[in-house]
This record gives sequence, C-alpha cells and structure tokens, in this order.
Amino acid sequence: MALKDKRIIVLGGTSGIGLAVAEAAATDGAKVLVASRDEARIKRALTELPAGVEGYALDLSNAAAIEAFFDAVGPFDHLVYTAGESLKLSPLAEGDIASVRHFFEVRYWGAFMAARWGHRHIRTGGSIVFTSGVAAARPGPGWSVAASICGAMEGLTRALAVELAPMRVNIVSPGVVKTPLWREMPEEARESLYASEARRLPVGHVADAQEIAKGYLYLMRQTFVTGQTLVIDGGGLLV
Repeated sequence: MALKDKRIIVLGGTSGIGLAVAEAAATDGAKVLVASRDEARIKRALTELPAGVEGYALDLSNAAAIEAFFDAVGPFDHLVYTAGESLKLSPLAEGDIASVRHFFEVRYWGAFMAARWGHRHIRTGGSIVFTSGVAAARPGPGWSVAASICGAMEGLTRALAVELAPMRVNIVSPGVVKTPLWREMPEEARESLYASEARRLPVGHVADAQEIAKGYLYLMRQTFVTGQTLVIDGGGLLV
C-alpha cells in the first residue's frame, strides 16, 4: 500500500529515527507533520525535510496539550511515535528516582497519551507505530530503566492492537543505531560502542536511522500485521 497523499504524524520527528521516518514518508508522497518540544529543532528539521512537511511544537508530557494538538490537526492516517530523551545507563543503586521517572514520562506516558487522544482521529485503514528497543529482550548491566521502558511499550502495543481493532498497532524494536540517542556518551566511548557492535553483528555494521525507518514504512503499508514487534537489530539477538 503506497503512502502517497496519506497524512502521517511523527511525534519525535525532528531528529534521529523520527526524522528519517518523516523524510522517507514525505519522499514516498505522504503529507507529513512532525512534532517536538524544541522549536529550534523543529526549524532545523524543516530545512532538512522535503518541502511541504509541517512542524508543530508539542510538550509530550502535557496531557492537555496532546489532546488539544490532535483536536487541532483533525483526521489523519498514521501515527508514529519515536519521541524520547537520551537515556543515561546506570547501575540500579545509582541515579535519583525523579530522573528515572522522567524517562518514562515521555517515552511511555507520552506514547500512551498520544494513542489515547490520537486514535479517534485516525481514518479507517490507518495505524499506530510505536518504538521500543532490543534492551527489552537482552538487557545488559545498567539497562534496567531502558529495558523496563521497552518492555512496557511492547506490552502496550499488544494491548492496544486488541482494544483498538481493526486499527493496527505495531512497534519497531531497533538495535544500536547511529543517532543522537547516544549524544550523552563521550565521543570516544560512542565510537568504541559502534565499532564493537559492528564486529559482533552478523551484518557487519551498525545501522543508520534511514535503515530503521524502512521498518516503520513497512508497518504503515502492511495491512495484515498488528500487535507485532518488528526487531531490526542486524542479527544482534542471535549472537
């Protein structure tokens, strides 16, 4: 199913995977709207995206703002959720609880609220595509928060696929991807991570955002898939 003239909302569509999804969908002929809390990031993204893409400032931790946003934009076809702050990996005994809860605020509760108020505007045949990560299936030391969020998102996906049927609800689970997600890491540590992952993975390289974006487009086009986690990890879970 082509995405030409379909209206697609990408929450978190101003950087990383979300930006790549917005670009790929717009290139395919879709009418794309990206939303992010950071207005400067929106302006920068719109200079990189094809002409015609719309940008909106939206605080995804604010329930009233999310509801008002969807009421304002009206009917659309697909909702993609890629928003989230950069995660800082830390042992269980370190970090304060307020920071831990903050990560859930946008990555989980933002997605929950977007589905709650966005689904009623999605046209027949449309879908929701969320984002998790392979930490849900294979966490390492220090990944308790990230793994918890990813697992919660995958559970939410399966539940909403049943509750919102026949609307399709799916989720993409990437492995390590070269995106701003890792910007909190020192550059040397980040490049070391990419190099070690490339050596480990059967495909021999770490993904860029454009490779992962193809999975989101597949799930929007595919009319016979719902409640599924699409793992795109270069074979990482196998080794």
